[in-house]
Amino acid sequence: MKHSIAAEKAFKFSVRVYKLHKYLIQEHREYVIARQILRSGTSIGANIEEALGAQSEKEFISKLSTSYKEARETSYWLRLLKEVDLIAADHFESIHKDCLELITILSSILLSSKKKMANEPKIKK
Repeated sequence: MKHSIAAEKAFKFSVRVYKLHKYLIQEHREYVIARQILRSGTSIGANIEEALGAQSEKEFISKLSTSYKEARETSYWLRLLKEVDLIAADHFESIHKDCLELITILSSILLSSKKKMANEPKIKK
């Protein structure tokens, strides 16, 4: 898997999350949620990159599962930011759409990877 659409989208999403983090600190002096969303939002891509370098299918699935969970967490923080009026509705819609797209992509890759692993012949020792 030399070219990964998921990794590319996650990297672009990380840039958006970083800019959101900077905005939250500069404009709202919001440090706690800003740190949380920065951590989870940038972790998505980092874990995809680790998955791409995995030495086994099991390791690939594990790292991608972590990425999926981080994407879900990021969605939570985005929804919270919207509900407490720290980001405008239009900005929320745009960045949350990107987050949900990553969740969908990761879910699909995980599902197909797990099916592939389940169908591989087992080697008895």
